[in-house]
Amino acid sequence: MPAHPSAVPPAAPVVVTAEEKLVWYVAYGSNMHAARLAWYIGGGCPPGGRRTYPGCRNPRPPRRSVPVSLPGGIYFAGESGAWTGGMAFYDPQLPGVAAARAYLVTIEQFTDIAAQEMYRPAGDHADLLPATVEAVDTAVADGRATLGPGRYETLICPGHLAGAPLLTFTAPEPSSAVRCRPPAPLYLGMIARGLHESYGWPAARIADYLAQRPGVAEGWRPDAVAALVTDALTAD
Repeated sequence: MPAHPSAVPPAAPVVVTAEEKLVWYVAYGSNMHAARLAWYIGGGCPPGGRRTYPGCRNPRPPRRSVPVSLPGGIYFAGESGAWTGGMAFYDPQLPGVAAARAYLVTIEQFTDIAAQEMYRPAGDHADLLPATVEAVDTAVADGRATLGPGRYETLICPGHLAGAPLLTFTAPEPSSAVRCRPPAPLYLGMIARGLHESYGWPAARIADYLAQRPGVAEGWRPDAVAALVTDALTAD
């Protein structure tokens, strides 16, 4: 006789640890280009790069990625240690919409990516995971949380997608409180490639989008941005 359903032992519950919790890492700068993000996950020094990345403790590639639009805008300021020139930051108070790309990763991977953006020493992430988990909970509840005073240490949650929080990090101050600075050509070209890969935009649309960003607008002529974007997409 077939077994009665009540005789079948129940399936063991699936236990998901804090490290395995899935979140969307939202990139709006050079990490919109998947090959660029791969260095943050797998580690190493990109060709022609000025920095070696320790990578993530879990080197698994993102489970999926999707283009997303964030309320606000992108600006460039500060000094990039990897590229020179201004770095991209997200300001939700700016008018318009910021083009971005969301990668589905574990919260541990998100923590390790954030640590590399913060220039934390390699292996010095043990204390950051519980702090990040707590900050994620705060950001989900309040829209914003702080991991520290430095660049890329302010966590923002602009919403949810497929049940997981969308998370990005940026500077603590708005663009109006800083002096914007033009980005380096290689950095701007990598962002252009990421926009093309994420959205499929043609060169003209990418150039128009980038030329209007604070920092780019002060240091680049529109025709120079258009030429750089065309060259970047041709190289890609």
